[in-house]
Amino acid sequence: MRTQTLNLGTATETQEWMIYPKNSTRSPLPQSVPDEFASDYREACLVADDSPKASAALSRRCLQHLLREKADVKHSDLGKEIQEVIDSGQLPSHLADAMDAVRNLGNFAAHPLKSKSSGEVVDVEPGEAEWNLDTLEGLFDHYFTQPAALEAKRAALNAKLADLGKPAMKSMPGSEPEN
Repeated sequence: MRTQTLNLGTATETQEWMIYPKNSTRSPLPQSVPDEFASDYREACLVADDSPKASAALSRRCLQHLLREKADVKHSDLGKEIQEVIDSGQLPSHLADAMDAVRNLGNFAAHPLKSKSSGEVVDVEPGEAEWNLDTLEGLFDHYFTQPAALEAKRAALNAKLADLGKPAMKSMPGSEPEN
């Protein structure tokens, strides 16, 4: 509860109101998503209802950070980085298509782009900000959640094999856990 007292000359008025912390209606991220990515995502979730434009800008920032750290793109502008990942074929097509949408919607948020038909500045709409968040969740699943789940299954199977006196599973290229 917050109280504010106003002194209006000879009269004093007191107002009280409840302040609730902002919450996101989205599901929490899995523990496998590092905080360096999760923090921008959570902030984009918190502001999505109040400012889809701010949410889209944060999503765009999160996407660029994710691509630079996990997809090993050459540092450039986000459009070129996205194209590099798309051309590499390392993502399922549905994620590649959605990732390009994050770039475009982030541009609406970051730059005052005008409609050719109405002349008005194009804004990010709430459903578009949600699409960005859905895309980031898919990328988090691809880069963090699925590899962590697979590694846990491999470790369990390797423990079972060791108990039987058998050699561990062969490692596939690129399947080594990161340190």
